Formats: sequence, C-alpha cells, structure tokens
Amino acid sequence: MHVVAVDANALMLPADQDLRLFAELERLLGDYEAVVPRSVRDELAELASGAGEAAAAAGVAADLAADRCGSVETEESYADDAIHALAVGEDVDAVVTNDGPLKERVLDAGTPVIHLRGRNQLTITRP
Repeated sequence: MHVVAVDANALMLPADQDLRLFAELERLLGDYEAVVPRSVRDELAELASGAGEAAAAAGVAADLAADRCGSVETEESYADDAIHALAVGEDVDAVVTNDGPLKERVLDAGTPVIHLRGRNQLTITRP
C-alpha cells in the first residue's frame, strides 16, 4: 500500500477545480493511504475561519482531511516544512501538492510528487 502525504492546496482542489481527488489517487496508485500533518490541518482551519471562496474551499478541504486522511505528527509547525520532512524522512511514498516551490523541494528530496495535470486529472512526477 502506498502512503501519500496530502498538502492543503491539494485538499482544496475538489472545491477549486471540481477534482475528484481521492478517485484520482485511486486511479493512479490503486491501494493507498492518505495522511495529513497536524500543521496542514491547522492551516486549513485558519483559512476556513475567513470569508470568501478560499475560506469555503478550505472548509471543504478540512472536512475531507478529517473524513478521508489519517493524521501524522511532525516536529515542524509550518505546513510545507512538515510535508517536506515526511518526504525527506521517507515516511511517505509520494506527496500530493500543487504548490510549485514545495514540489521542487520534495522532488529534490527524492520523493515523487502527485499534482494537477489539466483541469481535473492528477499525474505523478518522479525525481
């Protein structure tokens, strides 16, 4: 079974891009387990407390994280650093993110990145 760390912006894709995130992960990986660091959950909660479309998308993302993803603890309090630490520590097989700078950091750590290709499909980029 593949273990994938999911970043906040990836969890927001279902609301932002009408992407069936978990169906796409299953299509790409087959059997997988999605995990989310505490700092990503905190980031989503903070974003969801605001107003507007981003807050609504963050609220949907927080619900998805709670319903579909396991929690994982890291020492890092910043969400991107927590995701990167999971990649560096080889705690995950891939990272799901659409954040350009984070993608580069994760690929540099030798971990594949799953990201949006086109409007509503995911693809894998390997280091």
